[in-house]
Amino acid sequence: MAYNFQPFKTTSEGTLTWLQKEYASLRTGRATPTVLDGVLVDAYGSKVSINSVASVLGEGARSLRITPWDKNMAKAIDTAIRESNLGLSVSIDDQGLRISFPELTADSRATLIKIAKQKLEEARIRIRTEREKIHKDFEKQEKEGKFSEDDTKRGKVELQKLVDETNKKLEEFLGKKEKEINE
Repeated sequence: MAYNFQPFKTTSEGTLTWLQKEYASLRTGRATPTVLDGVLVDAYGSKVSINSVASVLGEGARSLRITPWDKNMAKAIDTAIRESNLGLSVSIDDQGLRISFPELTADSRATLIKIAKQKLEEARIRIRTEREKIHKDFEKQEKEGKFSEDDTKRGKVELQKLVDETNKKLEEFLGKKEKEINE
C-alpha cells in the first residue's frame, strides 16, 4: 500500500523557503536589499516594510540607495534602520538615504556563522518533527491493519530518503551562506 508523502514534501519545501529567507536577511559583507526585508517603518500610523514606502537599489558592492516615494519618510526610514541593530551606516541626502555596509570583522563573521548554524538547526528540527508525525502515523495504520509490518518498514525507509535529501539541501544552503560571509 502506498503512503502519501505530500504533507512531508510540502513541509520540506516550506522549511527550505523559510531558511533561504532567513539567510537572505543575514548581513554579509555585500550590500543586498533583502537585508532590509525585516525592517519595519512607522508610516501613516502603521508598521510597513521599507519596500512599501521606498525603492531600494544596490549602489555598489557595499552600499544601497533608498529613495522614499514621500520625501518626508526619510527620517522614519533612517530611524527604523538604526533601531534594527543590523550594524549599517545610514546617511540622508537630497535623493534619499545611502546605506553603507561596513567590512565584517573576524568576530562578526564568527557570530554570523553561528547564527546561520542556529537557523539550520531550527530547520532540521522542523523536518525531524514532521518525520516523527509520519512515523507515528505509520505505526497507527499498522495497528489498524491498513499497513503490514513490511509496508511500514518500506515507508519509513522511503521517508528517511526524503529526510536525507532535504537535509542535504539545507546543508548546501549553509555552505553557500558561510562562503558569502567569509568572502
